Amino acid sequence: MWKNIASTFLTLAIFLLIGVAVVVAWGRAQYNGAGPAQVAQCVQVARGASLSAVSKQLEEQGAVSSAYIFRAGADAAGKARDLKFGSYLVPPGASMAQIVDVITAGGPSTCGTEVIYRVGVRADSVVLRDINPATGAYEERVKYDPATESIPEAIVQAEAKPDARLRVAVAEGVTSWQVVEGLKRADFLSGEIRTVPAEGMLAPDSYEVAKGADRAALLTEMQNRQAAILQRAWDARPFGLPYQSPEEALIMASIVEKETGIPDERAAVASVFVNRLEAGMRLETDPTVIYGVTEGRGVLDRGLRRSELQRKTDWNTYQIDGLPKTPIANPGKAAIEAALNPADTEYVFFVADGSGGHQFSRTLEEHNAAVARWREIEARQGAAQDGSGG
Repeated sequence: MWKNIASTFLTLAIFLLIGVAVVVAWGRAQYNGAGPAQVAQCVQVARGASLSAVSKQLEEQGAVSSAYIFRAGADAAGKARDLKFGSYLVPPGASMAQIVDVITAGGPSTCGTEVIYRVGVRADSVVLRDINPATGAYEERVKYDPATESIPEAIVQAEAKPDARLRVAVAEGVTSWQVVEGLKRADFLSGEIRTVPAEGMLAPDSYEVAKGADRAALLTEMQNRQAAILQRAWDARPFGLPYQSPEEALIMASIVEKETGIPDERAAVASVFVNRLEAGMRLETDPTVIYGVTEGRGVLDRGLRRSELQRKTDWNTYQIDGLPKTPIANPGKAAIEAALNPADTEYVFFVADGSGGHQFSRTLEEHNAAVARWREIEARQGAAQDGSGG
């Protein structure tokens, strides 16, 4: 009798183990297989949300077929406690495993409502964008100028959403004064700014912030980021550059930033000014004269006057030797790297070529011919401004 009982128990145990194995295999296939969503889904993880709450939410919106399998799989993967706050775009047919990876990796939010305060060289703007689930791309819905227009109600409502993504985007080439003035107008920020940071020491970049974030703290983050970018580029610089310090390299980078917006030209522009320094020539670049006139407080919406070109300031490189006193703007990473990795050229001149770029020259004769061609283009276009740049 005991043999029969033992045999029966063993048989049941084997069937039970087989059943468990089948269920586990099925669950694993469900966890790793394609999900039920037919279109991209915006998955939102609230601050402090539990895996249980998120899994139920995903099941309700049709992103996963089973909240239980989703939780079990995340737990088996050791990621059950790694949820990161944010809004994440999940592609159509994403598996539970893929969704777990997305919502536990963190990083910038990639979907939902987004309000961006853009600090620009000529003007600021505030933009409201929403994700299009069908394309996975943001689409601009509202845009306004905070300096001249009242805030639209749609943006007020968007900023009030707890899951709204708020960002401050700083363009390359803005001055520190422009950044400070922009942050003062960003209504989703808080706190006072008591001093304008040193010119050049704010990193042009996109910064995700929480509603009510402190303006001064954001400026500190910008300074820390720029300092790190500059130090890395300085440490990797080649031998023989005519800079005595990272600060001098930053001044050169700001000039490069203001002279060209074409990525492929930055290293060549930097080479022109490096070659001039090494030859004992003055830099003679218009943006430094403009900074001496405005000191970074706004844009000079006209051509330079002869009297301004002849006036000696700490920045007017037509009148002073070497580099200006300070940077003339906040250069981006690419301009900093160009200043510390200039192209190997014999260029000492450049002028606008009529296509948005520049013609580079090694001799004054070549440069004068290039200037003459630019004057012809300028005359044909009816342009009134002087595009000689360098």
